[in-house]
Amino acid sequence: MDMMDLMGMMGRIAAALVLCSSVTFAAEKGALRNPSSLTERAPSIFRVKFDTSKGSFVVEVHRSLAPLGADRFYNLVKHGFYDDSRFFRVIDGLVAQAGMNGDAAIQSAWSGAVIPDDPRKESNRRGTLTFASAGPNSRSTQFFINLSENAKLFDRQGLAPFGSVVSGLDVVDSLYSGYGEGAPRGFGPEQSRITAEGNAYLKKTFPKLDYVQRTTLVH
Repeated sequence: MDMMDLMGMMGRIAAALVLCSSVTFAAEKGALRNPSSLTERAPSIFRVKFDTSKGSFVVEVHRSLAPLGADRFYNLVKHGFYDDSRFFRVIDGLVAQAGMNGDAAIQSAWSGAVIPDDPRKESNRRGTLTFASAGPNSRSTQFFINLSENAKLFDRQGLAPFGSVVSGLDVVDSLYSGYGEGAPRGFGPEQSRITAEGNAYLKKTFPKLDYVQRTTLVH
């Protein structure tokens, strides 16, 4: 095989890899637009690495703590739902909240995809992860990390942690909190606009927000 043939073969391989990557990405996007298709049972214990604009941290999830929440979180991570999503509500000494997809079409598809509540088995202590709730049986995709001991606030509401940060909690502590509470109670992002406009709204109006670059299931 001469040099020209070798270069041609390498070019075809590269093109095939790009095509494969594009097809995979399109398939993932398609799956994320169909919440009812993402119902895989999570492993009993799994870890997720969050690569963020401030560094990396790792979360360990125990399905026994909140089975429905763990299953939902596992499926969202596996299909890249949280990639390129902002920590849109960070309040010092309280929570760091994320979980709204930057693609408005995808976020809109998940707005009504709620799961029943899990009975709370773990306290909302510092470093634990809990799905956000707007009332009974309303958990969807948003989660928060407790930045302090929040048992008095969230345990009484029945919010059920499903995992905790096992490394990199200092990274979570350092996430940008300058915008404070979200609208209308504060001057931070308005969730209805995130749903309608996605990251375009957040990048333009709240450019200092830190964000999840990528989530990875790790062993």
